[in-house]
Amino acid sequence: MCGSEIRSMLQPFLLLLIYQRPGHGYDLIDRLAAMGVADVEPGHAYRVLRGLERERLLTSSWVPSDAGPARRRYELTPQGLADLRTRMSSLDRFGRVLDAFLGLWKETSSRGDALAVPRT
Repeated sequence: MCGSEIRSMLQPFLLLLIYQRPGHGYDLIDRLAAMGVADVEPGHAYRVLRGLERERLLTSSWVPSDAGPARRRYELTPQGLADLRTRMSSLDRFGRVLDAFLGLWKETSSRGDALAVPRT
């Protein structure tokens, strides 16, 4: 995915990761990278997290850390879980359409240049 597509998906990605296991910002960024979303700038991730908190989809609290200063830990609210379920339903439908589209591309492109667009 390119940068703008990833930015548009960051909200549901973060909601899902927090639903899976609450965490602090850098933990969430590391978990995004493990999913293959490696180019998220911390400042952008924190802006998205603050926006989700303003929308009351997340709550946060300061948690002491053994390895340094306290960290803000994010957790999903009941409203956040409802929002995540709605988003996942929409993404599931979109995923099926995208799978069909990609399947069509693979089928068509495997024919090579035989279907090249005629020049006028």
